[in-house]
Amino acid sequence: MRELVIGIDSGTQSTKVLVIDTRTGRVLGRGAVAYGLIRGLPPGAKEQHPKTWLNAVVKATRMALRQAQAKANEIVGIGVSGQQHGFVPLDEKGEVIRPAKLWCDTSTAEECKEIMDKLGGVEATIAKQGIPVLPGYTASKILWLKKHEPENYKRLATVLLPHDYINFWLTGNKCMEYGDASGTALLDIRTRTWCKETIDAIDPDLITKLPPLIPSDQPAGTLRPEAAKKLGLQPGVLVSAGGGDNMMGAIGTGNTRPGIITASFGTSGTIYACSETPVVDPKGEIAAFCDSTNRWLPLLCTMNVTVATEMVRNQFRWSHDQYQRAVLKTKPGADGLILLPYLEGERTPNVPDGTGVFFGINTRTFEPAHFARAAMEGVTLGMNYGLRRLRELGVTTTQIRATGGGARSKVWRQIMADVFNAQVVTLVEPEAAAYGAGLQAYWCWILQKGQKVTISEITDKLVKLNPRETVEPNPKNVRVYEELQAIQDTLSMALRNTFSVHRKFVLNLVK
Repeated sequence: MRELVIGIDSGTQSTKVLVIDTRTGRVLGRGAVAYGLIRGLPPGAKEQHPKTWLNAVVKATRMALRQAQAKANEIVGIGVSGQQHGFVPLDEKGEVIRPAKLWCDTSTAEECKEIMDKLGGVEATIAKQGIPVLPGYTASKILWLKKHEPENYKRLATVLLPHDYINFWLTGNKCMEYGDASGTALLDIRTRTWCKETIDAIDPDLITKLPPLIPSDQPAGTLRPEAAKKLGLQPGVLVSAGGGDNMMGAIGTGNTRPGIITASFGTSGTIYACSETPVVDPKGEIAAFCDSTNRWLPLLCTMNVTVATEMVRNQFRWSHDQYQRAVLKTKPGADGLILLPYLEGERTPNVPDGTGVFFGINTRTFEPAHFARAAMEGVTLGMNYGLRRLRELGVTTTQIRATGGGARSKVWRQIMADVFNAQVVTLVEPEAAAYGAGLQAYWCWILQKGQKVTISEITDKLVKLNPRETVEPNPKNVRVYEELQAIQDTLSMALRNTFSVHRKFVLNLVK
């Protein structure tokens, strides 16, 4: 009989599910369900209702099981990857109080400042817990609820993250694993314990509302009968600890030992590495997260990647192939047209009030092809800002494992190699987060059987690279992008105060 695992990736735009053969690592079945954000919210607010995720999990799982022709008794484990930092507030009955504020919600900048001021400022906050409190993280969303919706806050009994909530629905158990918990900005990442000072800065009683922490190699529980029935599975299937999408993406790309860097080009952009020790950035630009293998995951996140390229593509009504052909019509540097891609604010660098800026428009560059290349280059340079900081902190590599929608583009992979000045490779299985969730479930299942195996041994065997898509940097283009990077960095610094003034102006206009 086959031994299969299910990997679930519940993201901002869709939920994707894979059924994986544990012997070969082959994906036997796939399912996907798309959805959107709640419309009509104030500027900066980004929310979804958790029931949207549950409905998608059920539909996508059944699709994947049908395609795999999997029998219920063949499924030995389930792993869940989820979008990080989202705040799912539950009442005493375990019911959702209000829609979840998401990672991309930038409406809590004031709450971030309030928390860090109480802790003694940014540097003191980093000293206490290893990371600052940024608008993307969960901590400020909790204080926002307390200040702006006090009646809802009074009902708050449990704080969960998106993947925790799905685990809760699957198992009936409320818990958090270290990796995803480190993205709340409530955890001391060095000791993997809740940071009392940060919690007290929000509400001393908040500690009673945080779930138990569990190691990443331990199960969250087993599948409860009600959830099993909806999924078409047997009760009692092991559900692993799961983790955030970046932590699961690390597993799914084989980034489970020092020396490998993963770059994810999706709606947002992330670059992260595996470390045996915490990598704390005194400037707070690199997130000193824990990973989902009981180690650490130094990570940078930019909030605007394919959101920028898709905006351009949709504006000119291009297919993806047409977009690539347009980029190839212009040379590297787009004749000086540069994009600051802060369309939804930005996290690295920390510019929550930022907006998008095209700089260098003239009669020569005011052409569709130039906007196409500038968008692709601009978001990649934005990610490189953080990659350079990672290197300053001692995280080095000569190879980037690229995932996400952007990694499917040949021209974009060359831009990545040239901007990062590193070899870029892709993976046979592109859905790294869902794949990683499945592999973590397999690891957990093996350990529960009493067998000794490391997650690296599993990923070395099952994660496969795609050598036909490997790209090397072009030295000439590397020099062009070094100059372009300096210009983008200068523009970003020069406009920081203007972004804040502009945000206040826009908020007054919409009142």
